[in-house]
Amino acid sequence: MTNFVSYKAEEAGRRVEFVNPKNTSQECSNCGRIVKKPLSQRTHKCPFCGLVMDRDQNAAINILKRGLQKSKGFLSI
Repeated sequence: MTNFVSYKAEEAGRRVEFVNPKNTSQECSNCGRIVKKPLSQRTHKCPFCGLVMDRDQNAAINILKRGLQKSKGFLSI
């Protein structure tokens, strides 16, 4: 699967950045603090900054931020 995604990205003139997914659903995408929660808890509620959002959406934002940080200097607009 990763080879296919990389191939299609290259074909489209794009890059794929692989990031470590560790703690992406535990880390607050707003303040960066780790907020431990069981997998059954589907809502991210940060007691530090007050952010409330879907756990998966929070993780997706963190993955995006990590990917953008890794690709700094390679972005073309």
